[in-house]
Amino acid sequence: MRTQVFSLLVENTSGVLSHISGLFSRRGYNIDSFSAGVTQDPRYTRITVVSTGEEHILEQIEKQLAKLEDVISIKQLSPGDSVTRELVLIKVRALPNERQDILSVASIFRANIIDVSSDSMIIELTGTQNKLNAFVDLLKDYEILELARTGASGLGRGSENVALVE
Repeated sequence: MRTQVFSLLVENTSGVLSHISGLFSRRGYNIDSFSAGVTQDPRYTRITVVSTGEEHILEQIEKQLAKLEDVISIKQLSPGDSVTRELVLIKVRALPNERQDILSVASIFRANIIDVSSDSMIIELTGTQNKLNAFVDLLKDYEILELARTGASGLGRGSENVALVE
C-alpha cells in the first residue's frame, strides 16, 4: 500500500465535488484528505485528493477521475516533484504555568499562536503531513481540546506540465 496525492483542475460548477466524492464512495475507495479552492480563474477549482491503496487501485482512481466530464486535468504529485502543505489549528488547554512550555514547542515548529484565553490557546501550523503529525504528538502531553486539519494542498514544481485553460 502507498499514499498518492492527486491534483485535479476541474470546472467550478455546482455538483463537481459531489461527482468526485461519489466516485470514491461508489467504488469503495478511501479518501485520506480532500481540499478544494477556486483558482486564479474563478471558472476553475483546484482539488487535492490524498488516497491510500494498492498500486492497481490508485491507477483505477486516476482513470475513473479522468472520465468525469468536469475534470480538466489530473496530476500525481510525487514528493520530489511537488510541494504539498497542510494547515492545522489546535486548541490546547493552557493554564498559566503551562504556557511557556507550549510556546517553546510551538517555537521549535515555527507555529503561530493565533488566540489566547484565560485557560487555552489556539495554535496554527502549516507544513507537511509528517511535520504536523510530529507537532500533534508532542502536544498530546497537554490537553488538546479541539483540532482541525485542512487536508493537503499541493502543486507540481516548475512551469512544465501546467494545466492551462484557454
